[in-house]
This record gives sequence, structure tokens and C-alpha cells, in this order.
Amino acid sequence: MSVATQHVLQVRDKIKLSDIERRIFDRLLASLRHFNLQTQVRVAGGWVRDKLLAKDCYDIDIALDNMMGTEFAHKVKEYLVSIGEGKDVRGDGKIKSNPDRSKHLETATMRWFDMQIDFVNLRSEEYIENSRIPSKQSFGTPEEDACRRDLTINSLFYNIHTDSVEDYTKRGISDLKSGRIVTPLPPKATFLDDPLRVLRAIRFGVRFEFTLDEDLKVAAACDDVKDALAAKVSKERIGKEVDLMISGNQAVKAMTHICDLTLFWNVFSLPPVFKPAISDGCERLCVAYLDTAWNLIHLLKESTFKVPVVNYIIVDSLKQKGEDAKMVLDLHRASHKFLSLIPCLASNEDLQPDDVDWMRGLIDDVSIASRVRVLTGFLLREIKDLWRVALLVSILLHPIGINDTEDESSQLHKRRDLFNTVESSIIKLGLDNVWEVKPLISGEDIMNVLQLKEGPLVKEWKEKSMAWQLANPFRTTEECIDWLRETNSKRVKLE
Repeated sequence: MSVATQHVLQVRDKIKLSDIERRIFDRLLASLRHFNLQTQVRVAGGWVRDKLLAKDCYDIDIALDNMMGTEFAHKVKEYLVSIGEGKDVRGDGKIKSNPDRSKHLETATMRWFDMQIDFVNLRSEEYIENSRIPSKQSFGTPEEDACRRDLTINSLFYNIHTDSVEDYTKRGISDLKSGRIVTPLPPKATFLDDPLRVLRAIRFGVRFEFTLDEDLKVAAACDDVKDALAAKVSKERIGKEVDLMISGNQAVKAMTHICDLTLFWNVFSLPPVFKPAISDGCERLCVAYLDTAWNLIHLLKESTFKVPVVNYIIVDSLKQKGEDAKMVLDLHRASHKFLSLIPCLASNEDLQPDDVDWMRGLIDDVSIASRVRVLTGFLLREIKDLWRVALLVSILLHPIGINDTEDESSQLHKRRDLFNTVESSIIKLGLDNVWEVKPLISGEDIMNVLQLKEGPLVKEWKEKSMAWQLANPFRTTEECIDWLRETNSKRVKLE
């Protein structure tokens, strides 16, 4: 398993506001004065963390000590309209209930100078068994609000009145500086209140390359927390967290954490009955393949590939879109088809594929010299612009000659070279965008020429005519029709 280099993050002693952020905060303070409101306004969470790390952040969560978010948002907009700046704000401060973002009480939102601003009150929360949605909420103190959050690095406040950072957990800044992922309260209690925080801890840990606290890891791996993850957190939310992990730059490390914390089968749950049986250590093999694929992608200098695993996991376990599951299955089928074509596409000799049962009937009438082009063309028309992903998977599965003296890097370079060779062969065959090529003749043409009614036979002739077209890329529609008549005539005589 490759190990990422540990980055030392520089943490600022003071938040440096952009001109837009300063203008927004000035208008918030002016709104307080205009309506004579005795309210403390703070910025909470991720914006504070990112600003201390000198990172841009375009989402600002405003936390209020004695007002509901919607009430204050309406006041702010009313004030902006009164000074002629109402046009700068989009959104009317409507309540936005969004459990998917762990926001379970009324939240007002507005778009202001291309910044997303959310308004909510400071709160304390109580949870009930089998739900991550709080059963009781009330106005809270800054300390209570900070302690209810998932991680100390996300519990910091920026007080816009004093232009200062407030660390009510007494360790948020130190954990940020030392690169540690820690919960404000004992980790087991924090995770049992909201088990999704386990996955968030992993995600933030790999995002910033921070170290997970040892007590946090023990709590995350305990049976009570794993049971709570299954009982209290929706599959959609688990899927969203996994998607964010995979979309980041440390996907392998995230999946390694999930394995190390024995959460793999809680996250990627299987159906109650399945065949074949899963072998011991299968999760480690999955991560090993992901690691190899990740390294190979970087060697290839291609854009990020995201290759999920099976239909059930995508649709049922992670509750992703049905189209995603179909895409995954198509990729797997295509990668196995690629395996039979790789020796031919990678060779300088005129090799023919050995196992092409998936196209046997369609290539019988195709010249031997053209069969590789026809088979590859059909495969790319099936998988379209995801063909490089399917090729990547097949390259991982394809056996390569390895001797005992070769290290992992040498093996990886062999796979990279094989990928590049096959890719070049496909491009030289003129198949890179073959799925965009229109058939020379349509189903209607076939019915007119052969006097057929719509049905399976027409579909068969459409596929055969495409095979002919792929074998003869520079022929015309008229020549295709002549071939159709001639081939059908021979077929009729044989019958």
C-alpha cells in the first residue's frame, strides 16, 4: 500500500478577511445596529477552519445566540433593501430544512456576493435511540454548540464583533496545528448521538492528512457504534460520504481507514443472500486493487476515475442512482470483453482473439483481418466515452510477465505501458469516438430493401450491417445496401 506524504499545515494566528467577507460582516453588524438588536453574531465551523488554514471557503454559517436564523435573515435583507443593496442578495431567507447536511432545525439561506450564507441559532441537542435526528433542541451557549459538533477542528467560532477566533473546546486550534482528528466529547458518545460522524472523521482526516485520535479509532470500531451506523444513518447519507471520500485526493487512504476500523461491510453492505461466498480478506483485496488503480491513473496522467463495485452496493447499500449501478455493470462487462482483445491490440502481429462468444454470430461474415477492429468497435459503441475506464479495469486484471526481482513500481510501469499501447492501437484503428458514427443504413432501410416487418430479424441485420461498416470504414451507403442484398440472397439460398 502506498503511503501519502504527511503535509504540515500552516495555521494562521488570525483570520484574514477578503474584501467581500469584510463587507458582508460589516453589513451584518450594521443590521444589528439598525434594528437595535442585542445579538451576538458568530461564524461557525468549516469556514473558520479553512480560513485559519489559508484556504478559500465560499460557505458561511452564521450562528446567533438569541435569535432564530430566519428572523435575523429577514432583518438583514430588510436593511439591505433600505440602503439600496437588496439587489446584491438572492434568495428570500426561506426556511431550509436539510437533514442531509445535518441541519435539523430551521435554517435561513441566501446568496450574497456569490457566497452561500446560512443563518441558524446556537443550540444544544438531545438524541434518541435509532435516530441521528435530535429529539430535543433549544437555544444553547457557544460552549454547548461547540461540544455538540463532530470534531474539534469544526467547532471553532469567529466572532465578527471582536474579529477573533473563539475555541470553546479548548483544543480546536491545537488539534488543527498538530493535525489531529478528535471529537469535542468522548468519541463513543459523539458517534452514538450521530454515527455518520465516524465517516466524517475519516473524510476530514484524509482530506487534511491528519491523524485519527486513538480513542476515536477504538470507538469507531466498537460494535455499538457499528450497530448504530446501520440503525440510525440512511444509506443515502453513507453513500454521500463515500462519494466525497472517493472524489477527494486520498481515496485509497479513506478506504484503508474504513477497513482498519472494521467498517467495510457496514458501509458496503451485501444482500442477505448472495453467491459466490465472499472470501476472507476480500475487503483488503478491494483496497489493494483501488490502490493499484489509483497509482496507475496518476502514471497515465488521466483524469480521476471512480469505479464502484457492484449493483447492489451502488443501488441498495449506498443508495446511489440507478444509472450509476447500470454504468458500473456495463464497465465490468466491458472490462471482461477487453481482456480477450488486449493481446491482439497490444501485439504487432496479426493475432486474433480466442474467446469472443459475445460476438460470435456477428463476425462470421467479417474478414479475419478486420475482426479485431469490428470487435473493438462494438465494444466502444457499447461503453462509449467510458472505454478508457473499462480498459483500466481490464489492465488491472490482465496477467503480465513478472519476475521475482521486479518491485511494485516496475509492475505498475508495465501496466502503464500496456495501457498506453492498447490505447494507441484503438486510436490508430480510428475508433476513439466510434460511438458517434451513424449507421450507413437504418432499420427502415433494411425493411424496405429486404421486405421485412419490424422484429428480431431487422435488429439482427442492423447489427450485421454495423459489423460490415466497421470492417469497411470508407464504404458508402449504396455499397452497404448492395452488401445487404447480396448477403441476404446467399442466406435465402442456403435456407
